[in-house]
Amino acid sequence: MTVAITTPTGNVGRHVVRLVVQAGLRPRVLLRHPSALPSDVREYVDAVRVDQLDANSVVEATEGVDALYWVDPPTSLPDPLDGYRLATESLVAVVRTNGIRRVVFQSSGGAERRRGMGDIDGLALTETALDELGIDVTHLRCGYFFTNLLFDLESILAGTLTTAMDVDRPLPWVAPEDIAAVATARLLSSDWHGRHVQAVHGPEDLSFREVAAVLGEVLDRSVTVRQVSDDDVRAELEGAGLTPQQVAAIVDMTAGIRDGFVPENPRDYTTTTPTPLAGWARTRLKAACDA
Repeated sequence: MTVAITTPTGNVGRHVVRLVVQAGLRPRVLLRHPSALPSDVREYVDAVRVDQLDANSVVEATEGVDALYWVDPPTSLPDPLDGYRLATESLVAVVRTNGIRRVVFQSSGGAERRRGMGDIDGLALTETALDELGIDVTHLRCGYFFTNLLFDLESILAGTLTTAMDVDRPLPWVAPEDIAAVATARLLSSDWHGRHVQAVHGPEDLSFREVAAVLGEVLDRSVTVRQVSDDDVRAELEGAGLTPQQVAAIVDMTAGIRDGFVPENPRDYTTTTPTPLAGWARTRLKAACDA
């Protein structure tokens, strides 16, 4: 069985690589800069230089692949949805040209709405395209990544967690390594067929106020949550030089999740994963605090 993994140095992808190798396979890892792979990983994988927005590049790199773990890559294009369209075109070309029959796609909660969710609309575009191919596909509808907190690390260490979300609304929060475990299980199993949606919700739903309390306990300091408006976020992003489309992708994503969104997939036994926020924060955030 030949498995290909995109974004193998990403928050989730690097764990997928490790799990696939530990399962006894030698995966083909696709990335823009093979030199970015850690040195201890290189002897266990076949690294191929690709640009996921270039269909010919990805088609050539996935010849002979049986199963594919696909993540739409981040891009710096003025309109993020253009990047999603190009990535989706590459993925469709790969499946059709190389006859790949099994894809595990890293999507997000909110993609089921198909539009009106900012950046997540791009993931919905990929989901829809995969569904039309008639292959075995699992869409991983992931919750809010713990690693998103790293973008606000300086402020958190100074005692403030900032968000435009409703600070008292519980959301599913999940560790990337738990997403990787679900992705790898789906990728390596041959006992499922057709279209599946697998939500990955983490161990519990938490509000931002509850997240701040957990972080404060772990970091042994006061961490309070500060709610800002969409206009505040928009002004900050515009000041950082983002294009109007890039700003809208971020602001509309938050607003879409915040304002009346009800997930298609409720939390249950199959969507719940084990890693608690406190344990993750002790490993990732406290180390930064103590450095």
